[in-house]
Amino acid sequence: MDIVLSSTSGKPIYQQLFEQIASQIIKGQLERGASLPPIRTVAKELQISVIPVKQAWEELERKGFINTMAGKGCYVAQFLPGDLETKREELAAERLRKDIAYYKGLGLSLSEVIALFRRLYNS
Repeated sequence: MDIVLSSTSGKPIYQQLFEQIASQIIKGQLERGASLPPIRTVAKELQISVIPVKQAWEELERKGFINTMAGKGCYVAQFLPGDLETKREELAAERLRKDIAYYKGLGLSLSEVIALFRRLYNS
């Protein structure tokens, strides 16, 4: 598990952890049934409090990326074919909903947002 935290990203640590682990699961870098390290181990390795790690693990479980077995640890969920694609789309849609509200607040039209997105995506 490869995690890089940024103190300047503006995102809470738990959110950075969640996003990076979810991304690794979606991309197949963390395979179905793989064991996640204990919360305390991750916190120690990243030199952070256990609280954001626990929050990230709870979010991963709530969104169906991992399963927790009492006394045994946390494991990447056993996905059916197509489940990861669905989860990827759900995460993207969740982020886009927030972004769309922001763009509307700025008074940007759909065509302006699409043009901006294309320009930035291709650069």
